[in-house]
Amino acid sequence: MPSEMSPTARALRTLELLQSRPAGGVRADELAERLGVTERAVRRYVGILREAGVPVDSVRGPHGGYRLGRGTRLPPVVFTELEALGLVMAVLDGQPQAADPGADDLVGTALGKVIRALPERVGRQAAALREHASAAPDRYSARPDPLVTSALVAASAIHRRVLISYRSEAGKEWDAEVDPWAVVVRYGRWYLLCHSHRADAIRTYRVDRVGSVRQMEQSFEPPDDLDPVAAVEENLGIGWRHVTRVVFHAPYDEVAPWVRPPMGRLEPASGDGCLLVGSTRNPAMYAQEWLANIPLPFSVEGGPELHAAVTALAARFTAAVDP
Repeated sequence: MPSEMSPTARALRTLELLQSRPAGGVRADELAERLGVTERAVRRYVGILREAGVPVDSVRGPHGGYRLGRGTRLPPVVFTELEALGLVMAVLDGQPQAADPGADDLVGTALGKVIRALPERVGRQAAALREHASAAPDRYSARPDPLVTSALVAASAIHRRVLISYRSEAGKEWDAEVDPWAVVVRYGRWYLLCHSHRADAIRTYRVDRVGSVRQMEQSFEPPDDLDPVAAVEENLGIGWRHVTRVVFHAPYDEVAPWVRPPMGRLEPASGDGCLLVGSTRNPAMYAQEWLANIPLPFSVEGGPELHAAVTALAARFTAAVDP
């Protein structure tokens, strides 16, 4: 910590450290180390907090420390200039509609409240950033209902089965009892990774297509070795009608940023290449919108439908430049 920090600033930093561990508290020697002061100075900063009405309890023992008392009313959140601008940038990146103050957008309304609550100088810069930054929506992103998302996350946290209503891309609707293992955000889309009792199998559902959520009495235990992100990526690219198998003649690290989860599972192959294995219900879309956008050499090994779609696409492009 810089030596020029005032006692009040150090006291606020002490409060921030205590907030990070509300239950167990923080040892006095750890506070001293984090603040760059002596334990005696830590006692002085704790005294400043107590004089300001913040209840700080002493923790007894060989490694005594401090923790916030029960019922502590914490001060308002204060952002630094960089934190405030970073927050606005993150919101605009994930929710481009929030850039328009006049739009009827839930996140945009919340962002406006945050900006108005900022100190004048910081708020002025944040408001200017919001007003003059142009954000383009991700064509693949989809914003789910916050209440639906919150209900799924809450059920996942307490391991409680839910009954959901779901609408497929084709418009078909059904109800399903599922064990919500996790909610995962990937490339602008929110997915529910779950065990479907209707199908007796692992399923990955788009949260923006979930219409309602009702918590049930039954509880569940997710797999001990569950890796939610890996499981979502593996499930998004399987189970469709047409098998896909594409060999990339480029290193895995170069190809990976271009591969979206629905395209399948990317894995290293012999030599310097890598292999993309998946499935699709629409080979033409797979070729035109996904493979054609990857600026790296590849070969289609299977299946025949994807091979035909890539051949047809190549013929169109060749005809476009053939004199």
